[in-house]
Amino acid sequence: TRTGSRQHTQGGGVETKEEQEEKMEKSEQAAAAFPPSFSVSEIKNKQRRHLMFMKFKQEKRKQKLQLKKKKKKEREALGDKAPPKEVPKTIENQRVYDETTVNPEDEEVAFDEGTDEFCSYFNGLTNPKVLITTSDRPRGRTVRFCEQLATVIPNAYVYYRRGLALKRVVPQCIARNFTYVMVVNEDRKVPNGLVLCHLPDGPTAHFKVSSVRLRKEMKRRGKEPTEHSPEVILNNFSTRLGHSIGRLFAALFPQDPQFVGRQVATFHNQRDFIFFRFHRYIFKNEKKVGIQELGPRFTLKLRSLQKGTFDSKFGEYEWVLKVSLSAVTVFFKMQEELCCLI
Repeated sequence: TRTGSRQHTQGGGVETKEEQEEKMEKSEQAAAAFPPSFSVSEIKNKQRRHLMFMKFKQEKRKQKLQLKKKKKKEREALGDKAPPKEVPKTIENQRVYDETTVNPEDEEVAFDEGTDEFCSYFNGLTNPKVLITTSDRPRGRTVRFCEQLATVIPNAYVYYRRGLALKRVVPQCIARNFTYVMVVNEDRKVPNGLVLCHLPDGPTAHFKVSSVRLRKEMKRRGKEPTEHSPEVILNNFSTRLGHSIGRLFAALFPQDPQFVGRQVATFHNQRDFIFFRFHRYIFKNEKKVGIQELGPRFTLKLRSLQKGTFDSKFGEYEWVLKVSLSAVTVFFKMQEELCCLI
């Protein structure tokens, strides 16, 4: 057979030159439509790989900026007829109202506040006095954390356990007119737990501690805090459980803050994580004011709330964190919503 215009295939058929050219054109179009994939991670040279990755990120930023400018021009051209901006779905805005939200004007809530364990403090009959202690044989980081907590909370004293059981510590504290026992636990030389027991009638709260930053580890921190009583800010403690935890934190500090010291302690509850910050106001002029963080800072996660003083065996629990929560819905017990992650 002739090899110029015709060619036998393996199946015995014959392809013309035009058919071969048509196949080649189709393959070239397919290659143009689907270019070979290239990954930066395939580059073996580290410096070259880093350079290509930075160029890739820069190109993506340019494309994103161009798309943003294009949408802005289209919105300005349409004017009032422009479609509303898309609101991103977040955990915060996907929540559903929770029925246990506390209304401060509710008569039942007011009655509970007047008869609970903290009523003597809020009525001005008792002043807070806090004992801060640790687990057995604390390490240096835990000891420094306790010492810095004592500078934040007025009328707080640091004592070491020396092998005493917490059940024996509580009666001694009640006899010495302490209103709180705070126990800082540690694991692998790092603070990881906090037991806060209100005296003499409870309740007792157990928290997980994370993200501890001491003063020396903080950049641009202020000078050491003074002995003035700070202001206390409690954010988002709005459900029944959150209301109890908020009053538990509020009773740690005196009710009459000394504004001369310009110090403020903040407990911010968000998604059931309680973020603690300690700041000082800095007045720049009559209209502007800044804040300077003094430290320490840490994050708390409530594990359980128990009635009465600490009793691990026979204590009655008001609330316990359930580990086996559904992956679809997450309940925020101390805030006012039920969060749906769908």
